[in-house]
Amino acid sequence: MTLITRLMPLLLLTAAAPAKEPPLAPAFFDALRVADLRLATIAYRLTTANAPLCDRLQPQIGMPIHALSQYAPAARATATAVFGFESLIGVEAVVAGAPADRAGIAANDSLVAIGETALPGLPAANAPENAAARDRAEAAITEAPLRQPLRLTVLREGQRRAIAVTPVVGCRSRFEILLGSGLDASADGSVVQIGERFFEGYTDAEIAVVVSHELAHNILRHRSRLDAAKINRGLLAELGRNGRLIRETEDQADLLGIYLLANAGFDPMSAPKFWRDKGSAVDGGLFRSRTHASSKARANALEAVAQAIAANPVRPIIPPVVATRDVPLR
Repeated sequence: MTLITRLMPLLLLTAAAPAKEPPLAPAFFDALRVADLRLATIAYRLTTANAPLCDRLQPQIGMPIHALSQYAPAARATATAVFGFESLIGVEAVVAGAPADRAGIAANDSLVAIGETALPGLPAANAPENAAARDRAEAAITEAPLRQPLRLTVLREGQRRAIAVTPVVGCRSRFEILLGSGLDASADGSVVQIGERFFEGYTDAEIAVVVSHELAHNILRHRSRLDAAKINRGLLAELGRNGRLIRETEDQADLLGIYLLANAGFDPMSAPKFWRDKGSAVDGGLFRSRTHASSKARANALEAVAQAIAANPVRPIIPPVVATRDVPLR
């Protein structure tokens, strides 16, 4: 069991507990940073290498940020000690070799402005727990002009610094670890979320298989296309037309996902290997939803694709499935 998993119940208790509750241990936040950096590094590779496959783009700088207000009031003193918050928004980590790293941004820097957008100072001690400030700061980066330097103003140990970061272009998507969600993963068209248990005994290559599948859903606009087709994702999800079209989108995400992996420099064979070795733990085995192929079927289908990709030296490969993203589901 990972440190994140062991300490998750304490975080949930802290959110609802009176101020007398003992604070979380710094080790929780250290483990969270490690996991978030692993996800951010995988996401950076996938989004930047596959920009030619995407028609919705954003500046990618390789810098996961967070807000002090995301943490429960009783946890904020420890979060501040670990993450160095000097303003509401902090740099949680920096992807090695990414634009933020090359520009000199460092973990525990605090953001006071993104371009001309000033960011708030430290929140009130008992301000409600929410991620709205983090989301607004991420949106300011996402909406910045492509291929133009982005000016960030940071506080580092009380010193104010203006740093220009020259981003690279990448697919538009956000990535989050969803605490308390086990081995779940989802994509809603703009955000990819994966459960914290993927950081327990899974390699980066295996996590990348899951992330690439969910990113493929966003690239192919599956959520909005299923909504337009009036697909029921509730109790009737597995029946008739609902099940058929959801299964179609899942098969497409598997297919595009293996190309995303290969374009980003991951071994395409990691996808069929993942479904063969770890698939039953992820898809529920006998209790899996019939909107998804079995892990064995997924491994068999992807193995042939992986072999063809490995034999093709061209990168990036843009598979025909990308052209379906504007085609209504019927």
